[in-house]
Amino acid sequence: MAVIVSVNVGRRRPVAAKSGTSGIDKRPVVGPVAVRAPGPEGEGGSGLVGDHISDTANHGGDHQAVYAYAREDLDRWEGELGRPLSNGVFGENLTTSGLAVNEAVIGERWSIGEVVLQVSCPRIPCVTFAVWLGEQRWLPRFTRARVPGAYLRVLTPGTLSPGMQVRVLDVPAHGVSVATAFAAFTTQPDLLPLLSGVPELPPEDSEAVARRLGQR
Repeated sequence: MAVIVSVNVGRRRPVAAKSGTSGIDKRPVVGPVAVRAPGPEGEGGSGLVGDHISDTANHGGDHQAVYAYAREDLDRWEGELGRPLSNGVFGENLTTSGLAVNEAVIGERWSIGEVVLQVSCPRIPCVTFAVWLGEQRWLPRFTRARVPGAYLRVLTPGTLSPGMQVRVLDVPAHGVSVATAFAAFTTQPDLLPLLSGVPELPPEDSEAVARRLGQR
């Protein structure tokens, strides 16, 4: 059964990154957290009430409202890095179990209680993430692993709590997964043509795909 292991929110904290502060230090919370569409990128923040995002020009907004990462992938990273990794340490809002987050198809919808979320795109790692983890050559290491986790839109607002079941409502026929999209944007640009037929991608990602394919 696919469930939410923890719901994680971050407060504004100093980080040695471009913005000077970040909400990447996300911690599990007890009890329900309100979730809603936060508004356009650059204007909106996180989809979770009480969750801080410093760099709203590049993070947050309707297409990156919620970030999900699988506990199973955190467990594998624990073995590789040789240290414990708590829920939320990758900056994820939802730590899941029993859900193949990276194999989720772009555009598929998840039902969690009254909330409906839609998979929009993979997480592309940034310098703040590397600084926060403090691991040598973390960005190329994370990229090679191809387990980026998924950003989600909030289609139906509501509240989320640990232990809630996740049900996949529908899966688009194009079949392009989060992992495939991540590879296309990073190490395998030969896969970019697959993304040109994915209408559920964020508009800025679709425009980037068109530019790289010489269509604009």
